[in-house]
Amino acid sequence: MQETDYDVIVVGAGFAGVACAQTLAQHGASVCVVDRKRDLGERIHTTGILVAEALQHACLADLPAALLRAVPHVRLYAPNLRSVRLAAPDYRFYTTDTPALMRWLGEGLVECGIPLRLGTPFRDAQRTGDHWRLPGIGRARWLVGADGATSRVATCLGLGRVEQWLYGVEHEFDGVALREPDALHCFISKHYAPGYIGWVAQTPTGVQAGLARRHVPGSSAVPDIDGFLHHTAVMTGLPAPRRPDSVRAGLIPCGGPVRPRQRDGVVLIGDAAGMVSPVTAGGIHAGLRHGTAVGLAIVHNLQQGDASLALPAMDAVPAFRAKRLLRRAFDHAQFDGLFNLAFRTPFMRCVAEQLYFHRRGHAVHAPEADASARID
Repeated sequence: MQETDYDVIVVGAGFAGVACAQTLAQHGASVCVVDRKRDLGERIHTTGILVAEALQHACLADLPAALLRAVPHVRLYAPNLRSVRLAAPDYRFYTTDTPALMRWLGEGLVECGIPLRLGTPFRDAQRTGDHWRLPGIGRARWLVGADGATSRVATCLGLGRVEQWLYGVEHEFDGVALREPDALHCFISKHYAPGYIGWVAQTPTGVQAGLARRHVPGSSAVPDIDGFLHHTAVMTGLPAPRRPDSVRAGLIPCGGPVRPRQRDGVVLIGDAAGMVSPVTAGGIHAGLRHGTAVGLAIVHNLQQGDASLALPAMDAVPAFRAKRLLRRAFDHAQFDGLFNLAFRTPFMRCVAEQLYFHRRGHAVHAPEADASARID
């Protein structure tokens, strides 16, 4: 296969990789994006649930309405299934047709004139002078690792690696409607989701339901999503048991940014750099921001001919200090009984609003009819 010279080669066509590549191209840099998948809609690890801020990013500005479904509030459930409704004025979450969204992002690269080489896994790179050479792909002054939390770029080139994980699994059910479709249903349960939560949401094509738990290296424990769906069916109205139309699963970083993230013309972005909230595991918005910031920094580097990359602005590289403390507390002090007792206290409401809406929200207690179910 013919090799080509570029300013930048981006490995991975996820949210961070697309944002970085488009930023580079918009400022005149020659960039190529490679991805091991032959179809960007296959083997997906992201839930595709978007915060409202993500849609303000240039990459998603023209996202077709058919790929989105607005979710105006959150219904948060205690372990005993008592619930509280959380909302914020004029704020929405959005669920997506995730496979179609990822394919649309790839099409956007091509429309911008950016070469997208699918079915092209990253295997290795050699430093030759001031360039990186990727056999079978080409040479570039900068190599960007946007290849996910198990980044092969990081492994091969000696950069920081994600060491703290959640393991998540998600089922999709086509053509199904929830009893309360305008809510993102989030379930706290140490039994089903130690260290994280379960979630159920209406999407443009049906329902997605997921569960994640703290991953311990060497452990074979996986989330009991069938038990979770059976347990919560009385609240969501999701028929159970039902065979899912599609399943996705994988590791989710939860330890905060990795170090080092860059050296000698190679830099990690997005999930590969650990740019994921340690508490919520949300990484789409952070990945878009980080990819853009790194793209701008590389543009500056190329224009100045400087040998070192100026780090992106600190607001684009969050330290997640408070959320890492919450992660530690959730890992070591998650007790279902404690959550049941504290669920409707002002403190719990404040924490929930901060996590979901950054203090923009307000809570509404669920009717007592919603509080009839209990954990066995």
